[in-house]
Amino acid sequence: MKSVFRQLAMWLGALTLAVAAALTGPTAAQAAAPAWPLLSNGSTDTNVTTAQYLLRHRRYSLTIDGQYGPGTTSAVKSFQSANGLSADGVIGAQTWGKLVVTLSPGANNDAVRALQVALNKYGYNLVVDGDWGPATTNAVNSFKSARGLSGGSVDTTTWQYLTGGTGSGNYRLVIGKSVLPRSEYDDPHHDYPAIDLPTLTGTTTYAITSGTIGHVGGSCGLGIGITGDDGAYYLYCHLNSRSVAAGSRVSAGQVLGYTGATGNVTGPHLHLEVRVNGANRCPQNMLLAIYDGVAVPAPSTLPATGCFY
Repeated sequence: MKSVFRQLAMWLGALTLAVAAALTGPTAAQAAAPAWPLLSNGSTDTNVTTAQYLLRHRRYSLTIDGQYGPGTTSAVKSFQSANGLSADGVIGAQTWGKLVVTLSPGANNDAVRALQVALNKYGYNLVVDGDWGPATTNAVNSFKSARGLSGGSVDTTTWQYLTGGTGSGNYRLVIGKSVLPRSEYDDPHHDYPAIDLPTLTGTTTYAITSGTIGHVGGSCGLGIGITGDDGAYYLYCHLNSRSVAAGSRVSAGQVLGYTGATGNVTGPHLHLEVRVNGANRCPQNMLLAIYDGVAVPAPSTLPATGCFY
């Protein structure tokens, strides 16, 4: 009998410790939060644009250009002085902590523009209009769910994930993230390295990366080819209409056109190929990395088998 009571006491003690830890300790997501990025004069990236919009939200006048120049440095120093921080003109952890603001659905301001820019780093292709509507809600919920974060608002921890994450560099999803689930991006093609993404006719499609546009036809239907700045060739097929001219330059995330069922097809979808030195590579791993907002593998490292049946 004593051993039974001893085992019960040990079990209750362990349960008490577990409950205490759950109530007082950080969540796994919080413990794994990335470090705040360090921005200073000369920095050039999406995080700079995010910081500029946050500064404008705080009533500082500056140009939104993604370039951390004298104007941004001056605004940062003024903000730091006004908030009891060392006015060194460098945005580090303490300055980020003061600069970010908690946002909720329905907000309409420059801080929402900062949020939309930050989300677009992860391939959400939002319109940067400062209006937190359904598309922004879907993007926030998707971003937070993927990282084990709860709630529908954007708090300091969410901002830390947004700015501190690596994002997907100079790559964007070819279809809006709210249109297709992640599971569609790992589907095999039916007979060679490529992927078919099911869509309704008229779905917006975007440039996967920056490069030069070429138009294609034939069994591809109304198509677009991008000779990417990364050295790969990206082929989009079966479009209903195109929004870019042959020979023009595009940036990652730019609208290319709208999906359809032109060419040799049985229904509307976007057919995408990635070619390196003329040989097809499997695009699935690249698309999944862009979807997840992690470092995108170089096209030359993509496999040439295993993505079709």
